[in-house]
Amino acid sequence: MSDPEFEPEKSVAGAKEIGALAHLYRAEVYRSTIWRQRLDMTTNWAVVSTGIALSVSFASANASPLPIPLVGMLTIMFLFLEARRYRYFAVWKFRARLLELAAMVPILRGQGADIPQDRGTALSDDYVRPRHRISLLRALGQRLRRNYLWIFAIQYASYIAKIWIHPIEAVNIDQMLTRAHIGPMPGGVSLLLGTLLLIWFVVLTLWAWYNDRHDKTTMSDYLKGEPE
Repeated sequence: MSDPEFEPEKSVAGAKEIGALAHLYRAEVYRSTIWRQRLDMTTNWAVVSTGIALSVSFASANASPLPIPLVGMLTIMFLFLEARRYRYFAVWKFRARLLELAAMVPILRGQGADIPQDRGTALSDDYVRPRHRISLLRALGQRLRRNYLWIFAIQYASYIAKIWIHPIEAVNIDQMLTRAHIGPMPGGVSLLLGTLLLIWFVVLTLWAWYNDRHDKTTMSDYLKGEPE
């Protein structure tokens, strides 16, 4: 700064630049809205599929419980599909949020639309080198925490209830395990695998929640110098 030939970077404050940023903000909000709707679609598919499986399995005492684990496998596919969509949604959400911080907040504070270049680097770099903001595992944990963990818990509890009460109420654990067999797979093995999978989903959910609370992202760095 002491160099007399040093010229600081000019801020983005022209009418043309601000107009372009306004259109860019509208585009990013539209993108995030579209991907948000796509997230809701996969969740709806998982809920509807689960409802159909429960209706079929509990339609009569002699109905097979097999539709419940089959739909559970289908729900896992929906979970991975939604996690992939969530990673793209996070990109557009990040950009829209930075535009709000860089352009909208100063205007609302009466400071005018003046974006210093050193504060716009995070956004410009993201356009030059686009990348996902979160990993696939963290996206899985996010979607589990929001929706899918509850869906899997309902499926698990429904399967246990089905093999316990139908065709007649089981008198002991062994009888329930006998009903839980899936083809050549013993009932104890199938229940153990289902239980371990549900436990892993719970652990992944807690891990993602912990990382979200302690995340130090570019957006956090952007807000670091903001006055309280």
